[in-house]
Amino acid sequence: MSLSRRSLGTVASALLLSCSGWSAQAQTSGYPNKVIRIVVPSTAGGPPDQIARMVATKLTTALGQSVIVENRAGAGGMLGTAYVAKTPPDGYTMLVTTASHTLIPAFTPDTPYDPVKDFAHVTMLAENFGQALVVRPSLTVNTVQELVALARREPGKLSYGQAGLGTASHIPAEMMLAAANIEMLEVPYKGTPAAMTDLLGGHIDLFFIGTQIALPLFQEGKLRVLAVTGKERWKGMPEVRTMQEQGFKDFNVVNWFGAWLPAGAAPQIVARLQSEIAKTLQEPDIQKEFDTLGLRAVGSSPEDFAAFVAKDAQTAREIARRIEGRKK
Repeated sequence: MSLSRRSLGTVASALLLSCSGWSAQAQTSGYPNKVIRIVVPSTAGGPPDQIARMVATKLTTALGQSVIVENRAGAGGMLGTAYVAKTPPDGYTMLVTTASHTLIPAFTPDTPYDPVKDFAHVTMLAENFGQALVVRPSLTVNTVQELVALARREPGKLSYGQAGLGTASHIPAEMMLAAANIEMLEVPYKGTPAAMTDLLGGHIDLFFIGTQIALPLFQEGKLRVLAVTGKERWKGMPEVRTMQEQGFKDFNVVNWFGAWLPAGAAPQIVARLQSEIAKTLQEPDIQKEFDTLGLRAVGSSPEDFAAFVAKDAQTAREIARRIEGRKK
């Protein structure tokens, strides 16, 4: 029996598809068979680096293959992130970074990657309990409601510091102003230390800062903490209410940490890494370390994490547009 050219082409295509499917299955079934790199796009010693190294140690045991951490700092995190986006999606190069993953592209038009489309979303590793809204002790307010009332009586008179456009000190301030429909004087700084020096010196009225940094100053009475920006109170300052508890519905601004592979990574590999990481995050020693860092372990599914990142990227773009519109 003879076959037409079309029939031969169909058979060849089927064989190619079968072989490629077998090849992909073989690749994932033998995974991992070489060293896995976790790229952290910031310097060693910071929270994302600490988290990545904890996870790497546990994954080395769980996967039976070495998992190492490689710091590729530069351009506010863009350098290392862009590097991972361009690596082969074979599951051997993973990115671990912070909420800057969605914030940087929103505030930097020429970012060389898309935080949603250019990555396979593995899992959210952890999130903190938000920033602390702190005010100078001499400011006569004890709640966020009192702060808002004062701002409405004297529009544009109160001042808030921000340690960089789109940073964790800037975003919650912008969201609070928009939600309460109030005006304050924005005072930009090159970093948190300078802003805190001016806050403690009484030169600015308020600032949003990490809870871990605020805690000792709060305990010493050097500043007053009006709220935390997460949806839950932080056990380090259990008496401090959340923004939501003080009338700001759905206000939930936290720093989070996630893990990604390059887009196109095999779903089986994504699922394997997510499963092992989620188990790791529940181990007592990891939980203890996270407590010390003021973090809550997450371990979300790839689907939930992808949806979260997409929504967070959209929110960041909306905030960036609002800030840009106000400055015009």
